[in-house]
Amino acid sequence: MDPIQDQFVRRLEERGIVLSSQLDQFESYYRELVSWNEKMNLTGITEREQVYTKHFYDSLSLAFFVDMLAVDRMADIGSGAGFPGIPLKIAFPHLKLTIVDSLSKRISFLQHVCDELKLEGVELIHGRAEDIARQPSNRDSYDLVTARAVARMALLNEFCLPFVRKDGLFAAMKGSDPAEELSESKLSLKELRGQLEKVESFSLPIEDSARHIILIRKTGSTPAKYPRKAGIPAKTPLV
Repeated sequence: MDPIQDQFVRRLEERGIVLSSQLDQFESYYRELVSWNEKMNLTGITEREQVYTKHFYDSLSLAFFVDMLAVDRMADIGSGAGFPGIPLKIAFPHLKLTIVDSLSKRISFLQHVCDELKLEGVELIHGRAEDIARQPSNRDSYDLVTARAVARMALLNEFCLPFVRKDGLFAAMKGSDPAEELSESKLSLKELRGQLEKVESFSLPIEDSARHIILIRKTGSTPAKYPRKAGIPAKTPLV
């Protein structure tokens, strides 16, 4: 274990997350991310220590506030290069993870990562969230749904809450204070049967930048009219 991994492990242990054999998987993930990033735009962050902090640690921060051992089915919407879904799957192998992304190249990268890391129980779906959420196997089905730096809350609620089962949880991972976004998302919360549970905040190590995790509880089944057809929520958000 080198100094970067040692620091990564110690910081997670301070938060109650213990890694052991998974370190090789994180290192393989890092190598594949940097390699594929040379031929397609996956991330602007490629320096190793920053990847471990700004991608891996940041993704696992959800487990500081959500009991991941109580989660069975999890969906990561608009996952991009696999964050936060893949790091959470590495740390908590029991998770049945579904990743939805609209770009086929990213899905190809994620399939390669899952093969290289020998991750089982991961479903990768190429498509728009609005379309995939209408499939019976995905609608009102997941214990936990995540989205990291995807869109503003009024839009995210329509993208993500249709995937969440009744009494399940939607966790939106944000940077700066989301108070304004939350204020403008009250209508979408009501329409999509979501109830704000709490907003957790912490600072990312090294650079001390702010992070916020918005936790929303699903109070009932998704109304039949949601989500609206692909493209409509982005053009006319529920505000």
